[in-house]
Amino acid sequence: MDSARRSPLQRAAIALIRCYQRYISPLLPDSCIYFPTCSQYAVEAVGKYGVLKGCWLGLRRILRCNPLHDGGYDPVP
Repeated sequence: MDSARRSPLQRAAIALIRCYQRYISPLLPDSCIYFPTCSQYAVEAVGKYGVLKGCWLGLRRILRCNPLHDGGYDPVP
């Protein structure tokens, strides 16, 4: 969805994720097994589906991001 058409709640959720990406993620070791990264996936999911479904998809993705899964390319549905 075009950023001009996002709701204020979507913009706020994406801003929080962007803050994580910019200030917290660089302090942590690289560990995401997926492309795009889990945080970028969440940004895209919130932009496409709204805050509730987008955050749900992002949470499911984060829970899958572990050594028991293969990882690789996994775009937002």
